[in-house]
Amino acid sequence: MTQIKITLAKSPIGRIPSQRKTVVALGLGKLNSSVVKEDNPAIRGMITAVSHLVTVEEVK
Repeated sequence: MTQIKITLAKSPIGRIPSQRKTVVALGLGKLNSSVVKEDNPAIRGMITAVSHLVTVEEVK
């Protein structure tokens, strides 16, 4: 499967609680922190929910 790199680009401070929890569930903490995850529908749904806070790129 392909992998994707997710980076926290904007702070979740001041966002609604569900978006803050989604950021934590993705494994992101501080600004500019990154995680590499398998590309699957569950992760894609989480990214969609916080797309305004994160950047996504494909890892080869």
